[in-house]
This record gives sequence, C-alpha cells and structure tokens, in this order.
Amino acid sequence: MSNSSSITHFLLLAFTETRELQLLHFWLSLAIYLAALLGNGLIVTAIACDHRLHTPMYFFLLNLSLLDLGSISTTLPKSMANSLGDTRDISYMGCAAQAFLFVFLMSAEFFLLTVMAYDRYVAICTPLHYGTLLGSRACAHMAAAAWAGGFLNALLHTASTFSLPLCHGNALGQFFCEIPQILKLSCSGTYLREVGILVVSACLVFGCFVFILFSYVQIFRAVLRLPSEQGRHKAFSTCLPHLAVVSLYIGTGTFAYLKPPSISSPPLDLVLAVLYSVVPPAVNPLIYSMRNQELKQPIKQVISWIFVTINKLSITLQK
Repeated sequence: MSNSSSITHFLLLAFTETRELQLLHFWLSLAIYLAALLGNGLIVTAIACDHRLHTPMYFFLLNLSLLDLGSISTTLPKSMANSLGDTRDISYMGCAAQAFLFVFLMSAEFFLLTVMAYDRYVAICTPLHYGTLLGSRACAHMAAAAWAGGFLNALLHTASTFSLPLCHGNALGQFFCEIPQILKLSCSGTYLREVGILVVSACLVFGCFVFILFSYVQIFRAVLRLPSEQGRHKAFSTCLPHLAVVSLYIGTGTFAYLKPPSISSPPLDLVLAVLYSVVPPAVNPLIYSMRNQELKQPIKQVISWIFVTINKLSITLQK
C-alpha cells in the first residue's frame, strides 16, 4: 500500500525494453516531432506575416497550430528522453504538469474546432452576415473562450485527480501522464468525485460534437443547393480539411476512451494514445496545406526566406 504523499515519481509505460528498439523509437519520435514543429511553425509564420491571410478562418487555424505545437511538446519530448536514457521515471510534479497541459491543450483544441465549424457554417450558410458575426473582436473573443475553457477544464481535472490518495503503486499504463491512468491508481471509492467531473466534461464534449454535426448538416445542404459546380467545389475545399481534422481527432479519441474493456490491452492502448496525441499535431499542417493554394504560396515564401537567411549566414561565417 502507498499513498500520494509518499509517491515522489511515477513510472511511465515503455514502448519496449530492448535497447536497440528504444533508440529506434527515439529517432522515429524525433523525426515526427521535428516534422510537427516545422509544419505548424510554417503555418503560424505564414499566417502571421501575410496580411492576405488575416481572415477569421486563418486566424483560427493559427490558434490550432499553436495548440498542436503545445500538445505534441507536452508528451513526446519526455518519452524521447526516457527512451534515450533507458528510464521510465517522471517526477510527481512533472506528471501533474504534463497531465494539466495535455488536458488543457486537447480541450482547447476541441473547443477551437467547434468554433471553426461555426466559422465555416457562417461563411457558407449566411455569407452576407459573415463580416458582422465574425469580426476581429468576435474572433478574438471566441478564440480566447476556447483557450480559457480548456484551461478551466484542465485545472478542475488536475486539481481533483492529484488530490486523491493513491493506493495502487506508481506505475502508469501509458507513455505520458494521463488522467484515467492516474485514477486507476487511486484508492477504491475515492475517485467518484473525479468521475463526476469526467461525466460533466463528457456532456460538454458531446454538446460540441452535436454542434459540429449540426453545422455540417446545414453546410452540406447549402453547398448542394449552389447552382455553380465551381462554387460547390470551392465550398467543399474549405470544409474538407477541417472535417478531416475533426474526424481524426474525435475518431481516435473516442475509440481510445470508449472501446469495450474486452479488447483493451497495453499494446493497443499505447497505439491508440499515439494516434490521438501524436499523429494529429503532425498531420494537421499537411491536411490544411495540401490543397489550399492561398496557404501554399505564403509557406513557400517563408521556406525561401529561411533558405536565403541560412545561406547569408553561412557566407558571413565563412568570411
């Protein structure tokens, strides 16, 4: 028996115990992490520097990229460091900070995806009111509400979870500190308060999901009524990236948390955790820029500027 006051660290789930595979995991994770940093960083820089992209849709996309940068930086670097150092340790406070940041950023991202669905709904279903309903002040308020909602949700969950006494050791069944995994270590009968908070959060998430679903039903109805095939294609091209990101986010997260206990296993839980915590931040930039000509050109300009700057620095250093 142990309790939270005597626990100074947690043991994270290792991807493998074989040293060669640990190093392979490190290099693969590093490649994914650098790709996520590069992709999201390019989107943030391109949108911030190009005045033509200072529109509500790209303002929300900039916020999404910032959240993706934060979420993947919360989980992957510690896992990489553990693989490189052949350890599983994370300090108690480090675990609390990681759990808080993960819930904060993932919650804020889901709220922001809901706001982005509203943006697409207004743009396609009521285009004449777009400037009124989504002015710069309204967009700032909605983005701030998404970030604040995620912060409050994370604060509530983290404070509730880490105030529980822990009686089942300190080994977590995940490669990062996750609230459900910490609850499994709590003493019997003490986690009901946190379960209640989880139910409230689940209801909020379900409400956001219903809003997104309703928005897209209205969007598709409006698009199919457009007389021009070119107009329908343009409308679909602005919605499909967001719909793909939402599907990836909701699909992997829902299956991870609501899958039947009969098929649950540590390897499957580990794979699903990677799918909903690592894959979306890495592929979201690709999804949004793949067919978006408005975004492709500014990104190319940013890349060109980076290469020119590096070339000038190398010439200066050689002199």
